[in-house]
Amino acid sequence: MSDETGIYARQGLGTRMGFGSQPALLLIDFSKAFNDPDVLGGGNIQSAIDHSETLLGAARHHGIPIAFTTHCYAEDGSEDGVFNLKLSRLTEKLTRDTEGTRVVEQLEPRPGEKVIEKQYPSGFFQTDLSSWLAMRRVDTAIVVGATTSGCVRATVVDAMGHGFRPIVPRECVGDRAEPPHEANLFDMEQKYADVMSLDEVLRELDKLNPGQKNAGRNEA
Repeated sequence: MSDETGIYARQGLGTRMGFGSQPALLLIDFSKAFNDPDVLGGGNIQSAIDHSETLLGAARHHGIPIAFTTHCYAEDGSEDGVFNLKLSRLTEKLTRDTEGTRVVEQLEPRPGEKVIEKQYPSGFFQTDLSSWLAMRRVDTAIVVGATTSGCVRATVVDAMGHGFRPIVPRECVGDRAEPPHEANLFDMEQKYADVMSLDEVLRELDKLNPGQKNAGRNEA
């Protein structure tokens, strides 16, 4: 055990929460703009999309609830907030009717899968995501998306605050640069989520009771 991790272990951090009985898959901001290095993307985000395609297929197979978020704003600036003071290009590049706000074709939502528009990092902030999940008796939120250090992390922290067990498949989240990606995976694992491999998450989904298979209600 390294000095860096030893202090966390001595303080009782990093304990695994594990899966509950009803997971849902949350795909955070896998939009075209966040997959374009010339707009808001870069780094390993395409790799995260590739791996999330596998997980999305498994989630659909098992019929668990699936929700996407996309970051977008009204073109007239009426939905701008303090977040836009820090990231001014959000309003410029993510107006509601631009192609950049669409989910990438590789992960295109299907009928019955929820798509949430948001203006702040967390998928829970000022949206109906929490009540949508509660209605479906979800207790575990599998969070994938971009960026690891931004909207993914914010969604993970809020998921925990709303009483859902956050699970982060390592290969299914991406960021513009490796240092913030790795630092935030480490920090989430220690305090807010279970950071697992994609294979581990797929095995957990395979453990779902037969009665749960294809029973997830994805109505928007």
